[in-house]
Amino acid sequence: MNHSLPVPDALRSALAGLLDGLPPSQTAGAVDRLISHYRGVVPTHAPVLRDRSDVAAYAAYRMPATFEAVRSALDAFRDATGPWTPATHTDIGGGTGAASWAVAEAWEDADTPVATTVLDWAEPALAIGRELAEASGLPGLRTARWERARIGSALTLGNCDLVTVSYVLNELTPDDRRTLVDAAAAAATGAVVIVEPGTPDGYARIIEARDRLIAAGLRVAAPCPHSAACPIEPGTDWCHFSARVSRSSLHRQVKGGSLAYEDEKFSYVAATLPQAFKEQGGTPITPEPAPARVIRRPQIRKGQVLLDLCTAEEQLRRETVSKRHGALYRAARDAEWGDPWPPHSTQSPS
Repeated sequence: MNHSLPVPDALRSALAGLLDGLPPSQTAGAVDRLISHYRGVVPTHAPVLRDRSDVAAYAAYRMPATFEAVRSALDAFRDATGPWTPATHTDIGGGTGAASWAVAEAWEDADTPVATTVLDWAEPALAIGRELAEASGLPGLRTARWERARIGSALTLGNCDLVTVSYVLNELTPDDRRTLVDAAAAAATGAVVIVEPGTPDGYARIIEARDRLIAAGLRVAAPCPHSAACPIEPGTDWCHFSARVSRSSLHRQVKGGSLAYEDEKFSYVAATLPQAFKEQGGTPITPEPAPARVIRRPQIRKGQVLLDLCTAEEQLRRETVSKRHGALYRAARDAEWGDPWPPHSTQSPS
């Protein structure tokens, strides 16, 4: 594939090639079964993806949304960590490689491609992940290693700069979840990024993982502006964000939808070992979380914008930005759910 295409378009093109020739009824049936798994609980002894048709259905059904969710989390992470570039990356439970596509895009302009290893227990997923990676045109993906590994308490990890765990914790028992997060924290020499569905249960798994990463000595880079306890009272709300996913006609056919897009809700945490952060060349970098994070969709009113924020003071706060704030008001009108606040080019209202 000619990598003149933007990465999301390259992914859709690769997926179209994957599904070409598969009977729509077979793919749709596999999607229905996967939806029930995705919304339920899957024990560690039962991989979700059993054969090639399952994997093809999964890739069409979930891969674009997972890619966009991880892509959004990495955008916030990179905003906090600046020019830092991981040399090595391990994608735990990576399946067909959606998170690895997001990592490859995030640092595609690096002098040396990120060296990625994808670990998963489903060999059909790894096989198709390799095919899609070869079709991507991205050097970091085309040279990735795809290795079969049982994702759970028996997993052994080597050290690497960046560890990603996306949409995996729901498939594990509570004990295996805790063991896996601890193993990721121990293996990461730079950062860990964990993404889960943006549901109350997904948020609860993220909070548990966040607590364990902090206990292991990491510090939160995103989305939280601090590494203290989450200020959301348990059971009253949950922290999640939204990523817009463009649907191809093939994607709409597989998922049975009519719109040209969908919104993927997700929760995430990105945590760092600050002392390990250096630019290429050895210059130290201090990761800087956002002063505050927009945690709900901004409400635009006549002459003002209402922003619900999580702040560095470990509090939730609603901020009203009006026309009298000038440039900050214009920035507030452009602000989106999940953005840092205030923007780097403005100052907070007094």
